[in-house]
Amino acid sequence: MAKRGKNYLEAAKLIDRNVAYEIEEALELVKKASKAKFDETVEVAVRLGVDPRKNDQQIRGAVVLPHGTGKTQRVLVFAKGEKAKEAEAAGADYVGDEEYVNKIQEGWFDFDVVVATPDMMGTVGKLGRVLGPKGLMPNPKTGTVTFEVEKAVKDIKAGKIEYRTDKAGNIHAPIGKVSFEVSQLADNLRTLLDALLKAKPAAAKGTYMKNITVSSTMGPGVKVNTLKITASAK
Repeated sequence: MAKRGKNYLEAAKLIDRNVAYEIEEALELVKKASKAKFDETVEVAVRLGVDPRKNDQQIRGAVVLPHGTGKTQRVLVFAKGEKAKEAEAAGADYVGDEEYVNKIQEGWFDFDVVVATPDMMGTVGKLGRVLGPKGLMPNPKTGTVTFEVEKAVKDIKAGKIEYRTDKAGNIHAPIGKVSFEVSQLADNLRTLLDALLKAKPAAAKGTYMKNITVSSTMGPGVKVNTLKITASAK
């Protein structure tokens, strides 16, 4: 096991690992346990009772967090003509077509999210091997393959995040910064959890939300009580 630093060990003393805290209480502890000299990201890990090896139990989507993530996303849009103008007016950082395919193939990655109009997917498809492993390939499920480029860009800039199950059935996502108010982090977390509850596959059996843990970038994890969250969704 990796050796933990002094700050981490001090922070861990604040948290009872055997307790699953209510949302606000858990987030309060995350804030108190943050000892880094920078504004850490607050992250959530949700273990779902799904089998991601089965296509009908893979969960992928996107949600706009009401208070954003505290990070400004750089958006690259593949579009032409009027749609390119629309993307620029909406605040996209980069807009174009073939020239950006060439730049990316040469190793340029100064962007966080890629949006493409459906007619550009033939062009963007050439980047599948490069963008795919980085999780940057546009996808209709997350609203990044669309003719509604203005809405897509504005949503991303407002705090839209994408989520997807990993091989073990976990979802990892940012829900803000340590500098956020507890109420803001709680709103963001509940918005994400609501989206995950709505995305529950019909084929998923047994307990759906098995585990929820919140933490800051460098801090220890704090367990969240899943019982009330699942109860309120019934």
